[in-house]
Amino acid sequence: MATARRAVIDVGTNSVKLLVADVTGNEVRPVHEESRQTRLGKGFYETHRLQPEPIARTAEAVWEFAEVARERQAVSTRVIATSAARDAMNPTDLTISIERASGLKTEIITGAREADWAFQGVASDARLAQHPLLILDVGGGSTEFILGHGQKKHFAHSFPLGTVRLLEKFPHGDPPASAEFQACRDWVKQFLHGEVRPQLDPALKLEQGEVRLVGTGGTTSILARLEKKLDRFDRDKIESTVLTRDRIIAHRENLWGLPLELRKEVPGLPKLRADVILSGVLIYEMVMKEFGFRELRISTRGLRFAAVMD
Repeated sequence: MATARRAVIDVGTNSVKLLVADVTGNEVRPVHEESRQTRLGKGFYETHRLQPEPIARTAEAVWEFAEVARERQAVSTRVIATSAARDAMNPTDLTISIERASGLKTEIITGAREADWAFQGVASDARLAQHPLLILDVGGGSTEFILGHGQKKHFAHSFPLGTVRLLEKFPHGDPPASAEFQACRDWVKQFLHGEVRPQLDPALKLEQGEVRLVGTGGTTSILARLEKKLDRFDRDKIESTVLTRDRIIAHRENLWGLPLELRKEVPGLPKLRADVILSGVLIYEMVMKEFGFRELRISTRGLRFAAVMD
């Protein structure tokens, strides 16, 4: 089977990510990965309009990543955009800016497609595909809940719950006050109980065997780096990490208790992620509590792995 070197540029609500990989059938071997925070969703949730400055930062990042993909000799480069772009009243402002900057057209994917790809990407890891999985892909603007076993997906839904969305909905002091934390936590708890559980519960009850919780996306990679004090991205070490609920709670208590400047100095936490990690770790804690999970496994093979295979 022929091998092709392909690139995917993923335009998210918080960051733009690049994957260059050699693809042979369903096997993906990463050659180069990079991420740049452009905060496309900044100021978005009040007006539902993408703002000019984040659009410009995002278009510039796509252009730079397209150049990297060419230097790495990718035969194709695909640009996909997720939550903020699909929810925006002015998505063409973004797609036109990206095309002018890089010459590339942008596919704005649906929440259903995003969930499908997250599942396919995680299931490409044979170690995880052996068990029933609830996969959580927490992004800046949305969270995908996907339930499946092997290559069979039994439930997939994208919910309007994300790190940037929460950050803008519940602004806080520095460090956050106890009442600010409680307001954010209570809202997430209510959302999970009232919006997610009624849809997810029937599917969970049909699964045979213990369902494992797997997180994919930036938040869980960062939590693994915090747990192991990794100063850089290391796929093998991140994917070998299993976080108990108690460890998630310990990280949340520590992070929510620190001012931003001290969070930036925490080993393993990228400085530009020191704000959104607060809502990210809280989402995982509340999901584990709501659905009774004691452990969280981590996959780095989500959306972009499937998009580059597609």
